[in-house]
Amino acid sequence: MRACIQRVSMAKVELPDQNNRVSGQIEKGFLVLLGVGQEDEVEDAQYLARKISGLRVFEDEAGKMNLNLEQVGGRALVVSQFTLYADCVKGNRPSFTDAAEPEKANRLYRTFVQELNSYGTPTEEGVFQANMAVSLINDGPVTIWLDSVNRPKSKKMRS
Repeated sequence: MRACIQRVSMAKVELPDQNNRVSGQIEKGFLVLLGVGQEDEVEDAQYLARKISGLRVFEDEAGKMNLNLEQVGGRALVVSQFTLYADCVKGNRPSFTDAAEPEKANRLYRTFVQELNSYGTPTEEGVFQANMAVSLINDGPVTIWLDSVNRPKSKKMRS
């Protein structure tokens, strides 16, 4: 499972096919672009939710990145994005064969959102498999890439 996390002062998802209805909007927090791979399982969603909720990338009173979402009253806006699994090694047209099939991807996307909420992170969402217009103001800019393939396999995740 892959996540591109952007620290934002504002992020919003609109649905162009539905008269630009807003499906999710936050102020201070994280825009999380989330991709699910074929090999991903529940433990991958749990790992990324724990890591993201605990990321200390907000500035404290000394100006150091030392605070997490909860400490700054931040929120998360989670957007499913299978294109994080694009393989561009051969040719110029990306292959998405490493991305999970929609049913599995949606199930693990839902698990990730539930896990993030369980860590006390208020969460807004995009719409799975929808055409979305995502707007944001990147704060910093701070952008972090996480991939659950790098998670320690020996640590037991909470149930």
